[in-house]
Amino acid sequence: MSDLGKLAGRTLEIYERNAARYDRERGRSLFEKGWLDRFAAMVPAGGRILDVGCGTGAPIGDYLAGSGHPVTGVDGAAAMIAIARDRRPERDWQLGDMRALEMGERFDGVLAWDSFFHLTGDEQREVLPRLLRHVRTGGPLMLTVGPAEGEVTGHVADDVVYHASLSPEEYRRIIEACGAEVAAFALEDPACDGHTVLLARAG
Repeated sequence: MSDLGKLAGRTLEIYERNAARYDRERGRSLFEKGWLDRFAAMVPAGGRILDVGCGTGAPIGDYLAGSGHPVTGVDGAAAMIAIARDRRPERDWQLGDMRALEMGERFDGVLAWDSFFHLTGDEQREVLPRLLRHVRTGGPLMLTVGPAEGEVTGHVADDVVYHASLSPEEYRRIIEACGAEVAAFALEDPACDGHTVLLARAG
C-alpha cells in the first residue's frame, strides 16, 4: 500500500485525537453562508437535513438549525460526536461512518461539507450514490470536493490528513446515473475560501 493509501486509512484516528483542538480552531466566520443559503433554499420550510461528517456541529449545523431545519448529525469520530452532544444535547447526533451509511430514511437535504473529500476515489464512487439514496426527490445534496482528479494532503492540527477528488466530469456521470442532476459546481470559489462546491438535486 502506498503512503497516501496508508494515510487515507488514518483519517478517523486523526480526528479522534484532535477533536478538542479542531473544535477550538475551527473558524466561525461562516464563509460558507452563501452556499448554505443556496442549499437551504432547495429544502422546504422546516425540512430535515442530514449533515454527514458533521464534526462538532459548529458552525454549519448551528446555522442550519437556527434557520429552522431539524439537523441530524453523523460523524465517524466518537470524540467529535461527544463534543456535539455535550454542546447541543437536544439535537440528533449519531456515530457512523459515511462509507457504511444506512439511515433507513430519506431527508429533505443532505450535506457533506469538508468530509466527503477525505474518502479515496474508489470510496467516493461507492459513497456518492449512497448519499443520493438518502435525499428525497427534488432535494439537494451538497459536497465539497477537489477541482480535479487526484490525491493531495492537508492538515488537521499538526497532523497531515488525506484528501482526494474525482474529476468534475466523473462526478456528473455518477450523479446522472443515479437519476439526479448537477445544480451547480464552483471550482475553488473565492467567495468561499477557495472551496470547490458541488450541489446536486436528487431525482
